[in-house]
Amino acid sequence: MSRISLACLVLVACGGATSESATPNATSAKVESAAQSPDAEGRIRSALTGQHRPDKEKARDVYRHPAETLAFFGVKPASKVVELWPGGGWYTAVLAPVVRDQGKLTVTSADPAVATGYQKEGAEKYAARLRETPAVYDRVEVRYVNPPAAPNLGPDGSADVVLTFRNVHNWMKGGYADKIFAAAFAVLKKGGVLGVEEHRAAPGTTTEKSIETGYVTEDTVIQFAKAAGFVLDGKSEVNANPKDTKDYPKGVWTLPPTLDLGAEGRDKYLAIGESDRMTLRFKKP
Repeated sequence: MSRISLACLVLVACGGATSESATPNATSAKVESAAQSPDAEGRIRSALTGQHRPDKEKARDVYRHPAETLAFFGVKPASKVVELWPGGGWYTAVLAPVVRDQGKLTVTSADPAVATGYQKEGAEKYAARLRETPAVYDRVEVRYVNPPAAPNLGPDGSADVVLTFRNVHNWMKGGYADKIFAAAFAVLKKGGVLGVEEHRAAPGTTTEKSIETGYVTEDTVIQFAKAAGFVLDGKSEVNANPKDTKDYPKGVWTLPPTLDLGAEGRDKYLAIGESDRMTLRFKKP
């Protein structure tokens, strides 16, 4: 898919939003994408505009650039994809219909039967979402994981692509980021891709500050990946946001969609938009 057609696709999926405050990256992002087949383009387009996606999720396409991001990571209809820690399922809703017929989507989740607190609540909501729309999610495989115990993401060498969206800071906080990267390496085939999107900190930001604010340096992510055996294969600025100054009272959660300060400074933070994010592609040699 060309850069122009991808940009148009995102705007269409978002209902045509074009204001500067709502589209911080739409005209400036440079995409270095893998070649996409017409079938891949069509399936991504269909997924983005599908009725299974709530309007509030479609409205975030303008910030998250899913079409360009998945093109950069090389996701295709026949791909065997592992999505790590999918949260509420924002990207699951895009990935599941793309690979449903020819490929496979595996996702990680806490086990609702044994999890507690917010992890249990999140796992239950995610499981309910999958159950509610079987025409989209009935072939999604859910693997319950316990990160500190060296998670098993599937048979060794069985996946084409492993994806993680804005999770590395949480793994660092939990002290098991190295285990997750190692597990991703193990499950991928030779030549397989690890795609990482993460809130981007200024160079030199400490681990402690990253855990506090949610922003992680590119060097930190690259070091985790290389230690697991990956090689850096590409960078994209598709999810960059130069308006993000990264110096907020509640860290990255000050910005939308969380808006942790509530009404305080709301218009200011909405004008900034979602965080500045790195988008990195690694390969298993």
